[in-house]
Amino acid sequence: MNRWASAAVVLSPLLLSACAGGNPQAATSNEAAIATAVEPSLRAAAAAAEANNDWKGAVQHWRTLYSRHPEDKSLALALARDLRYAGEAPVAADVVQQAIARSGRDPALVAELGKAWLASGRQGLALKTLEEATTLAPGDWDVHSAYGVALDGSDRYAEAQAAYARALVLSPDNPVVLNNLGLSQAMAGKLDDAVATLKKAEDQPQASLQVRQNLALLLTLQGDVAAADRIASRGLPPEMVRNNAAFLHWLAANRSR
Repeated sequence: MNRWASAAVVLSPLLLSACAGGNPQAATSNEAAIATAVEPSLRAAAAAAEANNDWKGAVQHWRTLYSRHPEDKSLALALARDLRYAGEAPVAADVVQQAIARSGRDPALVAELGKAWLASGRQGLALKTLEEATTLAPGDWDVHSAYGVALDGSDRYAEAQAAYARALVLSPDNPVVLNNLGLSQAMAGKLDDAVATLKKAEDQPQASLQVRQNLALLLTLQGDVAAADRIASRGLPPEMVRNNAAFLHWLAANRSR
């Protein structure tokens, strides 16, 4: 029996005993107390789901908490973020818009709305909203980086790279920003600069697997398939190494066609 089923067994008698009496107000009070008591467990479950990249599971827990506390901005942000990660960006945008209607144009909410529009493919809305977010939160590197991604999506590479430069002033050597900058440089046709930037990103202790894979792709496009193989295979299980190698060699064979 899982822990939620166990909790249901323990809690059911409490609910039944509360309803058995003739005092509806007392029953409501007991139900509210029980709901409050399980909230730390819901938060812990959401955090555990996030740690396992189980975004849909995390969404379920955040949604339950947010339904109880719709005025809580932090819950709205957590729910919207994980909805976006779970591939439900339009729903994430709805959640943030509702929160903004309650709380006003809070910088964090506006930034999350811009990211949700970007993930939804609403390029114009994303640009406008993220530009506003950079004004509301000029010291937030993540906002400038997200704005850069939106600019890249509109082929405004020079402006995007300026946004990444501002983010790097705020958070030097940040691998997320360096990754975005490298991809922007690649899209702008500056492949050598892009490879150098992604190598710097990959050297950072917090660099993600995605940074490594992006660097391997750019090295392949540059013609250095051996280096791409070495980077792409680092720390991966054998089957994934084989799949990556097959793709990189296919890409190298077809890059000039």
